[in-house]
Amino acid sequence: MSNGSSPRRPPVRVGALAAALTAALALLCCTGGAGAFFLTELGGESAEQIDPVSMECTGDFTVDVTGKMPRFSDYGERQMRNAAVIIKVGQEMKVPARGWVVAVATAMQESRLLNLANRTVAESNDIPNEGVGADHDSVGLFQQRASWGSVRQRMNPAYASRKFYEKLVDVPDWEKLPLTVAAQRVQISAFPDAYAKHEELASRIVDALAGGAARTALIAGQQVCDAAASGDIAASGWTAPIPGGVGSGFRTASRPGHNGVDIAAPKGTLIRVAATGRVIVSRCDPDRRGRLSCNVDGWPNKGGCGWFVDVLHAQGVITRYCHLVSRPRVQVGDTVQAGEVIGEVGSSGNSSGPHLHFEVHVDGDRSSRGAIDPVPFMRAKGAPLKGAG
Repeated sequence: MSNGSSPRRPPVRVGALAAALTAALALLCCTGGAGAFFLTELGGESAEQIDPVSMECTGDFTVDVTGKMPRFSDYGERQMRNAAVIIKVGQEMKVPARGWVVAVATAMQESRLLNLANRTVAESNDIPNEGVGADHDSVGLFQQRASWGSVRQRMNPAYASRKFYEKLVDVPDWEKLPLTVAAQRVQISAFPDAYAKHEELASRIVDALAGGAARTALIAGQQVCDAAASGDIAASGWTAPIPGGVGSGFRTASRPGHNGVDIAAPKGTLIRVAATGRVIVSRCDPDRRGRLSCNVDGWPNKGGCGWFVDVLHAQGVITRYCHLVSRPRVQVGDTVQAGEVIGEVGSSGNSSGPHLHFEVHVDGDRSSRGAIDPVPFMRAKGAPLKGAG
């Protein structure tokens, strides 16, 4: 099995990673339609923090729009109540939970989950609102323009949510599209790639408001908890890379330098990228003697990841896939969608048999400093690694 040591390529600088991801996914920092507006009732530092690892997927996704709201550091009670309305309307329309995440992320980008008036639309200022924008004639949570309905209708959160979902479900294969693509097909925004950066937090908000619903995958027409694998994508946008079981774990007492987990699988098993992102590494990792000998099975203490791929996702998360049987199917610079096949399980590099060595890194840090335990991370995404407690 792999020794877990990171490939010896010098770590990519965070700034370079950020620039690369911006180029591929264009995770823009500017607002997509709201112009300028005033923010009210933010959560603040004292807001309740939701731990996604402890958020169980209950199977009961009922949303209480009038009850106590969870709080996040950047979003307060009124914003969470608006998110609850968005989710509830999606439930009433029988839109799968993936749609709730898309809708919440869209409203986060457009209005920061605030029901906005517009200083250029006089009528809107006489309707109860939570801030004032100035983008064309756009109003409401989704910054919908006049063709979407009357001003009063568009400033009704339930109406605005319903109109969003009506257009979303008309987008062919919307459930399989990257979030930012699906949102843009509905919104036709001047900032088409800006929605992606909200996916992580939108998933956490849906989990907190709807019993862990972002951890479900739509399987045979049913929303199934913690089962995203083999190409099925959780509402969070994540899937397990292979359906095998975890053997050697993360930084165990016997292997403190093991910065990922080993997932057992037969040679040739398809490896799927865990979430949408951009390929930043795709190559043969040199062994301890500096040899690029990845086209043969490896052995313990040989060193290196063999054929491997690193993928950069939104919010600076990196996933790593080691010991592929042959050259990866993807190249540096490719944008890959969740569930896309990037290679096959092998035993190249520092390995005693076929398996996938899988790592998760945060803060755009490819080195061991950025590595975290993939087991709780993937469980929180609704794509648990089998055999992992």
